[in-house]
Amino acid sequence: MAESETLHVERPWGGFRRFILNKKCTVKIHTVKENQSCSLQSHKNRSELFIPLDKGIVVERDGEIIETKPYDEIYIPAGSKHSFSSRLKDARILEICFGEFDEDDIVRYEDMYGRV
Repeated sequence: MAESETLHVERPWGGFRRFILNKKCTVKIHTVKENQSCSLQSHKNRSELFIPLDKGIVVERDGEIIETKPYDEIYIPAGSKHSFSSRLKDARILEICFGEFDEDDIVRYEDMYGRV
């Protein structure tokens, strides 16, 4: 899925955003503890869309540091090095994965928990 495939539809009552239609995907909500971070990683078989639900989420994508606001949309193409962290207690981030999901498809480059 490319970033441009996200669809916004207006309705008389408001509208909606469609992120995927009839394709393979996996959806997660991560809770990130204050000053904690997932590993800097990449995936071969899936791209991801991150949508912070709370204040304090910081996303790294290919060396770019993105200070987010709730409901920002950050697209992570397959193969991109990425990570997310929280500056606030129990901040949540929605992750929509597009493509073949497999926890073993993680290449770690840096990790504060010694998993590299």
